[in-house]
Amino acid sequence: MFISDCRREFYDVIVSQRVLLLVASDVDALCACKILQALFQCDHVQYTLVPVSGWQELETAFLEHKDQFKYFVLINCGANVDLLEILQPEEDAFFFVCDSHRPINVVNVYNDTQIKLLVKQDDDLDVPAYDDIFRDEEDEEEDSECDSDGSEPSEKRRRFEEAVIERTMKRRQRREWEARRREIIFDYEQYEYHGTSSAMVMFDLAWIMSKDLNDMLWWAIVGLTDQWVQDKITQMKYVTDIGILQRHVSRHNHRNEDEENSLSIDCMRIAFEYDLRLALYQHWSLYESLCNTSYTSASLKLWSVQGQKRLREFLADMGLPLKQVKQKFNSMDMSLKENLREMIEESANKFGMKDLRVQTFSIHFGFKNKFSASDIVYATASLMENIEKEGPETTNFIKALDSLSRGNLDKLHQGLDLAKKQLRAIQQTVASCICTNLVISQGPFLYCSLMEGTPDVKLFSKPVSLCLLSKYLLKSFVCSTKNKRCKLLPLIMAAPMDVEQGTVIMVGIPPETESSDKKNFFGRAFEKAAGSTNSRTLHNHFDMSIIELKTEDRSKFLDALISLLS
Repeated sequence: MFISDCRREFYDVIVSQRVLLLVASDVDALCACKILQALFQCDHVQYTLVPVSGWQELETAFLEHKDQFKYFVLINCGANVDLLEILQPEEDAFFFVCDSHRPINVVNVYNDTQIKLLVKQDDDLDVPAYDDIFRDEEDEEEDSECDSDGSEPSEKRRRFEEAVIERTMKRRQRREWEARRREIIFDYEQYEYHGTSSAMVMFDLAWIMSKDLNDMLWWAIVGLTDQWVQDKITQMKYVTDIGILQRHVSRHNHRNEDEENSLSIDCMRIAFEYDLRLALYQHWSLYESLCNTSYTSASLKLWSVQGQKRLREFLADMGLPLKQVKQKFNSMDMSLKENLREMIEESANKFGMKDLRVQTFSIHFGFKNKFSASDIVYATASLMENIEKEGPETTNFIKALDSLSRGNLDKLHQGLDLAKKQLRAIQQTVASCICTNLVISQGPFLYCSLMEGTPDVKLFSKPVSLCLLSKYLLKSFVCSTKNKRCKLLPLIMAAPMDVEQGTVIMVGIPPETESSDKKNFFGRAFEKAAGSTNSRTLHNHFDMSIIELKTEDRSKFLDALISLLS
């Protein structure tokens, strides 16, 4: 059931209990976790944190800890499936679910004892009415006994015929109700999308309790920016939520404007700003950032010789020497940096890049350390999916979580270096796929498969990296193709997962259109195609549109998808 008062129905309930925190492996979940950890620290709440990257790990973690805990908090996992059916808990176990995955499973919505859903009240959920999908079982005792004595045979026959007609009517009504129910459930669950960031939901809780700090506000900003960077929410939703957070930023950081009450330079300050849509440019060179940002790379078609020429024309139009743009951003001449944003925006408009300016936030501590919210998202995501093995499997999760604290700048800088490698790898793979025509039209969708032996292929066995690659590739393909129909198609991308076991990881993403509402139908389509062909698939990811598949089953699985979506 939905919680209407987070403080009374959630926080006050768990504050005196031992709590198990089950946190998904994405940046928004990490930010929500940091806010909750800070609140727990204030009130000395005992908790155990367990990272979970999929349904199997969630089940395993629950089985290991179910005897020691009665209260479970799930962050960015658990809302979009029937949780009680998967976990089979005792009746005295309680689950508090803060998850941005939509649609929320109807059983979770209407279970008012064990499952409590932390959802922002403004979210438009369109949950079907209870009576449309649940029906109390009626004990229809079919009285087929015929009395041997008593009333006249004609009377008995009449009563029997009436009972038969009544039962027939009831059965027909039930069949009609069940058909309508299937239709309603199908319409409700057909598309997968994302609601308000979990970090923002947790920050709202802290604000209601008057325990919100600038650090918590920054984590909420990073959680929202993660949704935008990963293309999980619409531009309209992003701008709306930015507006909400901007009011909090003004409240927490207003002292900077007053000279008498100004903060020390070492203190943390958050500022709202219109920044350039260039990945990591303040920690890289402007040239590298232009080449490895999906938006500029796709708009200028940098995988071609003509595209490289356009990039040089673009830089010349701004009057920026190559020597300056190829050195570290921090080392550029101050005279060039002063009006850099205005110069870039002005030239970008001439080259058809009208959306190069974006609303965002930046954080300062000290003279040297300035980061934009997207810098933190790229760094944290790269740390979490680092393919270099360093100890147990949870090491990457703990490192990524630590990098969000401002006391761990060394980990954050390590994440920024990994993010640069990741963006370079993505851009090189996109260029290679387009130049070698690896993106092929399969009818209702585009398909691209990375072969074993492709450079950086190991990186793309990780879900977040593969999703980023898929989105960058689709954007670039739409800019490069002359086929108008292909511009409106979704993309399925496959990459080798485990060569020894012979599995591939596959992701489906919606079409790249301006009116795109970011709703993804591939989750349900993958389930149906796997079921109809008996393909050996593993639907282990919290995002239903990411699956693992046996390599030899790939062709029959794709054939089933083509016929299903045609």
